[in-house]
Amino acid sequence: MRIVVIIPARYGSTRFPGKPLARIAGKPMVEHVCEQADSCKEVSDVVVATDDDRILDCVQAFGGKAVMTASGHSSGTDRIAEAAEILHLKDEDIVVNVQGDQPLLPPLILDEMIAPFEEDEGLPMTTLMYRIRDPEEVDNPNHVKVVTDTQGFALYFSRHPIPFYRDPGSNPVHYKHLGLYAYRTAFLKTFTRLPEGRLEAAEKLEQLRVLEHGYRIRVVETDFDSPEVDTPEDVKRVETILAQTPIS
Repeated sequence: MRIVVIIPARYGSTRFPGKPLARIAGKPMVEHVCEQADSCKEVSDVVVATDDDRILDCVQAFGGKAVMTASGHSSGTDRIAEAAEILHLKDEDIVVNVQGDQPLLPPLILDEMIAPFEEDEGLPMTTLMYRIRDPEEVDNPNHVKVVTDTQGFALYFSRHPIPFYRDPGSNPVHYKHLGLYAYRTAFLKTFTRLPEGRLEAAEKLEQLRVLEHGYRIRVVETDFDSPEVDTPEDVKRVETILAQTPIS
């Protein structure tokens, strides 16, 4: 069983065009992400899936691997699925979806997300959650919340705070969904053929399609956060974090 990290990286972005090439501490952001993913001992290979020659050339220039995918994909998952076909991955191989805007990615987080596949041969998909420490993130719709059952499988993902604590004086606990996923290649193919669900359309959360069609997502709690770079202003924030506590 191979474990391959595929990083979807497109040039076009409404809020931040050319984001994967943004310089952070002297290197393009996509290089930081590749280095962090490649530091995970369980990972067999790291590949960037892009639709732009500028990103392809950048990745190859720093010695990384990249494949060219179609420009018309509606989601990163579709781009990853095409890349998995280009790479001729087998059905039992694990594809890890790491977003190209997570330059602070802790490599250990990938080990945590991959581990459940060793325990459950029928598991189709995993992802991560992080206990929210900052109260402002609870009400922020850009930070997706998740609730799980007693076995750690996702019950629901929402941009709204879940669960709702009705009684005053409760000690609320909320978990943020981290946007990383791991799939068995066979399920990744199935996932991309499923029609969009009603809940997915409402929340604009692709992972809800999996739940709506009756598949399971194992959610692993991690002690590591992985901040994303969404705007040019976030670059300065990430550089500050790197200066204070370099990632390893």
